[in-house]
Amino acid sequence: MEVRKVFEGVYKINGRLATENLVKGNKVYDEELTEADGKEYRSWNPYRSKLAAAMLKGMRQMQILQGSGVLYLGAATGTTCSHVSDIIGKEGSLYCVEFSERNMRQLLSLCRIRENMLPIFKDASYVEEYANDVGTVDVLYQDMSARNQADLLLLNSGLLKSRGYAYVAIKSQSISVSKHPKQVYKEFLAKISKTFEVLEQIDLAPFDRMHLFVVLRKR
Repeated sequence: MEVRKVFEGVYKINGRLATENLVKGNKVYDEELTEADGKEYRSWNPYRSKLAAAMLKGMRQMQILQGSGVLYLGAATGTTCSHVSDIIGKEGSLYCVEFSERNMRQLLSLCRIRENMLPIFKDASYVEEYANDVGTVDVLYQDMSARNQADLLLLNSGLLKSRGYAYVAIKSQSISVSKHPKQVYKEFLAKISKTFEVLEQIDLAPFDRMHLFVVLRKR
């Protein structure tokens, strides 16, 4: 069995992405668990995680590292969050913002098992309600179905350290169904350009259609 390091905390096992399981023996979704060299790895499904899809589509900048503080907007039920949790390890902190009560119930169960995941049941529009709990973070991750996605990113950018990184899945159909996706992406990036420098733009097809994944750095 071949285990090859792709990024810090991210591996390829027999050609499939994986992270080392922070909670050995525990599955989060229907991922496969694999033992190799005394370690347990969780397969990472790119059809279930836009971050995994971006990696497979050639993403070069991976600044979610062991010990990182990460603010995650749109944590949902925690699929991608759980892999980020694996990567940052016990010394890292993952602040999971989610506003859906149904999603939060499932997310809470996951946070009880993974102590580096901290649930925040809030609307991302009201940053002031969780800013003191979060402080400042190394990385901001956003995966939200919201028409005002760019505004939410800018509102939360104050919690990101200077020169910190942001990973954003721009969802064209959530922002506007009447505009061509390329126009939506162009307008989104123009709106955030004074706050962020664009480092990478990655089309997520075929894993997710009409999504552009961008890697940003705070100016």
